[in-house]
Amino acid sequence: MKRSDRLYSLIEILKDGAQHRAEDLALKLGVSMRTIYRDMDTLAASGVPVEGERGIGYSARAAITLPPLNLTEIELEALHLGLAAVGNGLDGELRDAAQSLSAKIDAVLPEDRHGAPKSFGFAVYPFADAAEGFRHLTTLRAAIRGRQKLRLAMQDGTTREVRPLKLDYWGRVWTCLVWCDTTGDFANLRADQITQATVLPGLFVDEPGKRLEDYRKALE
Repeated sequence: MKRSDRLYSLIEILKDGAQHRAEDLALKLGVSMRTIYRDMDTLAASGVPVEGERGIGYSARAAITLPPLNLTEIELEALHLGLAAVGNGLDGELRDAAQSLSAKIDAVLPEDRHGAPKSFGFAVYPFADAAEGFRHLTTLRAAIRGRQKLRLAMQDGTTREVRPLKLDYWGRVWTCLVWCDTTGDFANLRADQITQATVLPGLFVDEPGKRLEDYRKALE
């Protein structure tokens, strides 16, 4: 049984409010008692209200239990960045709730997942950077689809006029591949380092040497 499935099974067992011995849980799930102890620590750390201790038994009284959800990679990214924006941009109960939810998601993510961050948990860096860049993603996506030039003001004080070509996600940091009319070359710009994105009038057209396929060919 996968770790994520086992953790969910434990929640299903414990939420009846009765006490369950680690020995019985281990036998039911086909794992060692040491694994059950580790799983209990994981559930408690992720915010599940587990009650009890080793040698006595465990129970849990969760207010809300959701059924299993299958998320696509882009859905996970959206959830990830949304929590980052809330957790790093607000104080008080909403920030605490975002951090708690992040820990719960991290506890049940598959151990062998690909493409997702190694840990979903919060950190000062680079989570704060991802949240900062999040506000520009709508503008960047729309410009890529609409073939719209942008004027980008960067944190280093420079200003670039660019043709946005592609967005990439690198585990909490977004980059935008552009053809930069200012420097006359391709550039990968971090979204969190953009301070302002202004849509310019007029659309750009494909020109040899300035297209996404030209960038890819140059990498071969």
